[in-house]
Amino acid sequence: MTLDPQATAYLERQAALGLPPMPQQGPQEARRLNEEGAAALGGPGEDVQVRDTEIAGVPVRVYTPHGVADAPALAYFHGGGWVVGSVRTHDRPCRALCARVGCRVVSVEYRLAPEHRFPAAVEDCWAVTESLLAGQQPVAVGGDSAGGNLAAVMALRARDRGLPLRLQILIYPVIDCDLDRASYLACATGYGLTRDAMRWFWEQYMGHTRWDHPEASPLRAPSLVGAAPALVMICQYDPLRDEGAAYAERLRQAGVAVELIEQQGMIHGFFRQAAVIDRATLAYDQTAAALRRAFGRPTPPAAA
Repeated sequence: MTLDPQATAYLERQAALGLPPMPQQGPQEARRLNEEGAAALGGPGEDVQVRDTEIAGVPVRVYTPHGVADAPALAYFHGGGWVVGSVRTHDRPCRALCARVGCRVVSVEYRLAPEHRFPAAVEDCWAVTESLLAGQQPVAVGGDSAGGNLAAVMALRARDRGLPLRLQILIYPVIDCDLDRASYLACATGYGLTRDAMRWFWEQYMGHTRWDHPEASPLRAPSLVGAAPALVMICQYDPLRDEGAAYAERLRQAGVAVELIEQQGMIHGFFRQAAVIDRATLAYDQTAAALRRAFGRPTPPAAA
């Protein structure tokens, strides 16, 4: 399938801005630009209760449906290459999932690299996940891009500690450090996320630590047996497409129930761009459907 027309229009608008590549921007400027553009890309979102607080000493933003008590929880980890992004940049998908599923969404403000390199983000995300798992309600984990990486790592940690997760949601996840896969070479430039940017993200995150550490590259974990069921969503025009597909296949081979969705014609990053790319809304619906099944909530809640 050819590139989605709305994705093409978005890429053209980005190119017209004439911004330097992210590695030339540096972490601080990249964060500023990412924050400034987030609201226009995401749109206003659904009306749910929103509260900023802390869990296990980690800042979080908690989304709760109106009139819903004792709801199951989704721990959500934002994307941004472990370097940029925040609970603010990913407000739109968190609102969407909260409203569609009728669950709490706990968006985690984990520490960013290079100021806080691996495994700081892992430890922050685990502190929140472990705390949620200590409660009485069902828990799932999820995230996009680098957040998908962290969600996959959380699922393996939970398995290793005998803690039950209902689902892991991996939206175009960073899942391995190999930058020479076919999709990396085919989509190296021209589709938003570039191969050079991914190399820079890895350098910022890992420092002198080996990139193939299994809590950085979960595709290299010795075994995936016993991990939580998974929804893996990949995009046709994304450097990360092949590693996501490879992880879904490894999960299947390990006996894990997996739903793999490839968004044809779509680019990395679209999940938080509902105001400019309509396909994001479909992705919210697909993700919410998987969460409702995992939480035993087959019927969508009534619209607010």
